[in-house]
Amino acid sequence: MQRDLRLDNVGRRFGLRGPWVLRGIHLTVPPGTLIRIEGPNGTGKSTLLRLLARIDAPTEGRVSGAPRTAYVPERFPTALPFTALGYLTHLGTVHGLSRPAATRAALEWLDRFGAAPYARTPMAELSKGSSQKVAVVQALLAEPELLVLDEAWTGLDADARAELERAVVERTAGGTAVVFVDHDPRRLAGAPDATYTVRNAGLDLRTDQPPQEPAGPRVSVVVQGPSGGQLPADATRAVVSAEEPTPGTHRLTVPASHSDLLLRALLTARPPWHVVSVHQEPAGPDTESRR
Repeated sequence: MQRDLRLDNVGRRFGLRGPWVLRGIHLTVPPGTLIRIEGPNGTGKSTLLRLLARIDAPTEGRVSGAPRTAYVPERFPTALPFTALGYLTHLGTVHGLSRPAATRAALEWLDRFGAAPYARTPMAELSKGSSQKVAVVQALLAEPELLVLDEAWTGLDADARAELERAVVERTAGGTAVVFVDHDPRRLAGAPDATYTVRNAGLDLRTDQPPQEPAGPRVSVVVQGPSGGQLPADATRAVVSAEEPTPGTHRLTVPASHSDLLLRALLTARPPWHVVSVHQEPAGPDTESRR
């Protein structure tokens, strides 16, 4: 089964005879890749994500590939006749889990995002932030091969934003492809394999990506490795800064949300690296944009 998702000369109109929102789009999303989509409001970013998620069909062109896909929309419907846990348990059974396993997985994910206290609250009574956590959990619960996130961080508190970044890094490390849109240019800074800009109904690959200062707290890790050893590729994926104060000793700084993945990559390397110290750097002011 083809796990790459491919858009070949894809176009999408507004209505049957309306203007083209997107046209001539070519994009391949291989497993394990992290792709950022950017562009001004109204250029077609959400339309592109809906095509990738197979929510919408193209007016022209072809979408091929069959990865198991999960999608977090920009606006999640909350007027659903379920509690948060009931809704997630139902979706888990749709994805093939037994009911007890679905309930257990839903509670674990809700706890990770700080939403466990609202598990039995009716969906219609949840706040915007809490319902957004449910929207994120319903996508992660599916263990997708392709995860599509349309402004998924909007409305989340700082801890939940960091948790979602951590989940994205975990998923890509495990082979899931992730395509996301976010209004904060620092989101997952340094981590995407590619960034595309939507403009004039087309899609351009950015090749001039200036370094962005990652949002939130950072963790500094000092490690020692074998003489002449190269750091594992997974360990350097989202490194903000790297120094080698003495031969064989490296000081790596990463966003806190990436620290678990960094340590795992270092400790499971062959031969493994010795972790000398780990400490969290003071967090700067949270300049997260709010809408």
